[in-house]
Amino acid sequence: MTANQEDAFEVLVWQWINAIPTGCVATYGQIAVLCGMPRRARMVGRVLAKLPPDTRLPWHRVINSQGRISNPNPARQLERLAAEGTLMINGRVRLATYQWTP
Repeated sequence: MTANQEDAFEVLVWQWINAIPTGCVATYGQIAVLCGMPRRARMVGRVLAKLPPDTRLPWHRVINSQGRISNPNPARQLERLAAEGTLMINGRVRLATYQWTP
């Protein structure tokens, strides 16, 4: 992937994450598919890892395919999800209930 392609992918990731409604979640893989890059869930994670701490992008709405938080700072993500009414039971978000379908 060229630098221009990586930049374009990054912008698409931001746009799709910004579109996730309050109280919903999407998976890393789901975002990758929406960006036209199936099987690139880890790339989505890398894009999120580069976000500045004060970003307004709702990064906390992106979780792994098992409904779990993969973020190295799970407490912060859990707090933000709970504030939006997204419940975690036994460390998991029920994707059947909360997963966003664009």
